[in-house]
Parts: sequence; structure tokens; C-alpha cells
Amino acid sequence: MGMESKTLRVGFLPLNDCAPIVIARELGLFEQYRLSVELHREKDWACIRDKVAGGELDAAQAPMALPLAINCGIASEPHPCVTGLILSLQGNAITVSRSLWEGGVYDARTFGQAVAEAAGRRTFTLAVPFLYSSHNFILRQWAISGGIDPDAELRIVVVPPREMFPHLSLGYIDGYCAGEPWGGVAVQAKAGVCIATSAEIAPLHPDKVLMVREDFAEERADEHERLIAALIQACAFCDKPQNRRAISDCLAHPQYVDAPQDCIRAGLTGPFIMGNGCIRSSGDFHIFHRSNANEPGYDKAQWTISQMDALLNAGNHRAVRRPLLGAATVFRPDIYERARQRVAHEARKVEEEAFWV
Repeated sequence: MGMESKTLRVGFLPLNDCAPIVIARELGLFEQYRLSVELHREKDWACIRDKVAGGELDAAQAPMALPLAINCGIASEPHPCVTGLILSLQGNAITVSRSLWEGGVYDARTFGQAVAEAAGRRTFTLAVPFLYSSHNFILRQWAISGGIDPDAELRIVVVPPREMFPHLSLGYIDGYCAGEPWGGVAVQAKAGVCIATSAEIAPLHPDKVLMVREDFAEERADEHERLIAALIQACAFCDKPQNRRAISDCLAHPQYVDAPQDCIRAGLTGPFIMGNGCIRSSGDFHIFHRSNANEPGYDKAQWTISQMDALLNAGNHRAVRRPLLGAATVFRPDIYERARQRVAHEARKVEEEAFWV
């Protein structure tokens, strides 16, 4: 069967949670939904933002808050964007340098003590891959739980995910919150210690979405819904434990995540080695489909909006304060529902074809 649309350009970052996009390609799900898709691996979330806004990408994996930020003109020119699909929940970890760990930093409380003791002498630098992302929200929440004012007592900088480990190893940063496998890489190299996961700090928080321009969602609605349908099936595949090892091996390829297989597997199949002697199950570290993960519903939208609002009202971020106008229209469960119905229709069609064979 021939393709019924021109090639769609879909962007992603080299992270474990790009798995649904990669698996949709590897399993032929895009072709099943009569789509021609070209995958583009990007360096950082700013590139994703700019290329989606500028039309160089038709769709992309993105932090949950990115379509909200770009829609409201926060840290970029405003450009209406929407999401009709949550790609994953959770999946991030806080990693600190080995020297901090050896100095007694084991959790938020002991990090708070270290910050207080260093006051007036040094300021600790922590990195996130994007300011308007769950990574920053979670890092700030964690710091506050340890009695730290993240705006007054920390320096939070932006570093692309795959550059986190080199920055930590060279001493440019003291720790970071990032998606796997980039915390695991530091742990395996004994340069860092993972001391908290986002599943512990904010259980079931929305993390990555499929972001498109609003005009794309309107003018190419059929292709958009077929793209989401393919990714819904890929998300379901990625959530099955028996598939995780093969997914890990696939992600390790140079065109995808390009990281050691052991580091990728740690977050997907386990065991997830914190680096401090603790070993944790990886079953709920990444959630791709369970717990109604894929619907961009009211609860996930409200979590993201409230986190963004709190960030924009805090300390150094007030300079970029923008009203979150029309925020609810960014998250589109109606698009998701139409795509979900396509998945159900495709399943029925497969069953009917099997019956007549």
C-alpha cells in the first residue's frame, strides 16, 4: 500500500524515553498507518523548539511544558503549539558528583546542610536540560524539600542531556536532573551518584509529549491523528516488560541514543543502580502507557500549568513572567481520543483480516 501523505519530519533527543518514536519506526507502525516518517535526532530542547516553530520539523518529542512555553511566548517568540499525546511519565533522576556524595550529600536534607555550610564561600551549580521542563520543576521541588531556596542559594544552568556527564566529570557542575541514560552513565563511570528519582519526588508526573504547531494539527489533522495512533501502539509495546531488553538494544544504536547498553537497560529493565550501594526496581521508572499515561487530560495539564506558574512567579524568573493565556487549549484530549479510536479501528481490522485468512 502506498503512502497517503508526504514525509513527516519528527524530531527527538537521545534519551530512553524517545523509545516510542524509535519503536514505531522499527516495528513499521508508521507504515501501518500509511505514513512516511523521517526521524531527526536533535542536540537539545531549544533546537526542538526552534525547528518545530520554524517548520523544519512537523512534530517532535518535547518536555511537557515546552508547548505551553512557546505558545505563551516564554523565552521565545510566541507560536501556537499543541499536544495530543503524552509519550511518557517519570523517567528522570538527580545525580550529584562523587565528591559531594563522599562529603555527606545523600539526599535533599543533607544537600541543604551542605549548601548552608558553604554559604558565602561558594554556590553549588546544578544543571537541567531545559528551564521549562519537568526536570527543573522536580529539581526545584527536591531542593525546597531540603530547605534550599533554589533561586537564592543555587545556580541552575541549562546543559544538553548527553553533555551532563562530561560537565560533571570536569567539575563544571555539581549535579544535575536529567532523563536516562545520562545519570546512569555517570554512575557507571563512578563520576556521580544518583540520589533521587522523579518517580519518588512527583509520582506519575507527565514528562514528554508529542508537540506540533497548531496550524499543522488543523491543516493536516488526518496525518496528525494517524501519527499519534502509531505512537499510542508504540507506547503500549514499550510498556511491556518482555519487550524492554530488545528496546534497550535498539536504542543503543548510533542513530538513536548511542550510549552503552548497560546504562540504557538500567532504566528500562533494571536493576537501577543508584551508585550509593542501593539497587532499585526499574519497573515504574519509565511509564509509557499504563496509568492512562498517553491522554493529555486535565490532571496532567493542571500539573504542568501550576508548575510553570510557580516557576514564573519565583525569584529570578519574574523577568520573563507571561500570563499563561489559553493554556488549557495547548493540551488536546480531543485529538488524542480521535487517534485512540483509530487504534481501536485498526485492531478490529486486523482481527477481521485474520478471521478470513
